[in-house]
Amino acid sequence: MKSDINFPEVVGVSIVIAREQIKSGDIEWKVFVMNTNEFSLRNILVTSKGYGELDGRPKTTGLLRHHVKGLPPHSAMPIELIQPELFDLCNEFWVSYYLDDDSNRIYDKKFLFLPGSIIEENMSFITILQLEGVIHG
Repeated sequence: MKSDINFPEVVGVSIVIAREQIKSGDIEWKVFVMNTNEFSLRNILVTSKGYGELDGRPKTTGLLRHHVKGLPPHSAMPIELIQPELFDLCNEFWVSYYLDDDSNRIYDKKFLFLPGSIIEENMSFITILQLEGVIHG
């Protein structure tokens, strides 16, 4: 039964939506998976989708899946671009991973950015990325 399974707590792993100015002068928004732990992560799987209403109509994005082989301590990896038009949807990210300690315990967490949460007032400077963004951890 599900109640018999020990789900370890996810600590030090976050999803960040950050903006970056590119060479053309335009702004690109990227989604990153970030590890602020003192240890590496391995076999990281991230699924993402958006859902909600846009212009009074139901809207669902496609489901995207990403695999990151490993993520060292105090680092981040971009996993996808995101369009600002999608900030008015619920943006859901499921992150699953193993610790780099040869254990077979899987860690799993859902990160949900609610509509209207990716705004200037919620942004902060993220040292690991050297970018401003909204962090969900």
